[in-house]
Amino acid sequence: MKNPEHPVGMRLDERAVRVLAHPLRSRILGWLRMHGPATATELAAALSTNTGATSYHLRALEDVGLVTDTGAGAGKRRVWRASTDFHSWSNSDFADDEDAQTALGWLRRDYVRQYALRTEQWLDAEAAWPAEWVDQLGFGDTLLTVTADQLAAFQAELDALTEKYRRIGEGDPSARRVQLVVQSTPVDLEPPAQP
Repeated sequence: MKNPEHPVGMRLDERAVRVLAHPLRSRILGWLRMHGPATATELAAALSTNTGATSYHLRALEDVGLVTDTGAGAGKRRVWRASTDFHSWSNSDFADDEDAQTALGWLRRDYVRQYALRTEQWLDAEAAWPAEWVDQLGFGDTLLTVTADQLAAFQAELDALTEKYRRIGEGDPSARRVQLVVQSTPVDLEPPAQP
């Protein structure tokens, strides 16, 4: 069931992209999404930084709507959570903003690094997992021959399927959270001719 106070996703604007394009802020948001609510002190310990820096960056993330104070803290001890499960953007949204394009370029490469790190951590841990899980987790790739419109339709269907399964296992003790990373890149890097 969706909580209207905790929307599932948000679309990043230029300001949010620029704020998020920072090594610690990106890691803070990722950690909160993966592990749930935490204080600045808990985040600082988990991310090997100091509480002052973590508090400062949490406020910057809050200012653009990416994190929220849960209200569960006492006194100056604030408990933070990610405001949404994910965020998205279209690269063309920032075509006229060179600073946002630069920030988005950094952010996209940072995500690739984070995904690679989590994948390597999984490879180190998978031997301890049951075969029924290991057989379903991991890698796969295929080639599609599509137009830009057909790829958009494919992505829309994939988004709908992802939404269907987003929380389907909640309440089942045998369920585990799984990160699904979707990447599509052209095989031939030469841009297509324009009609």
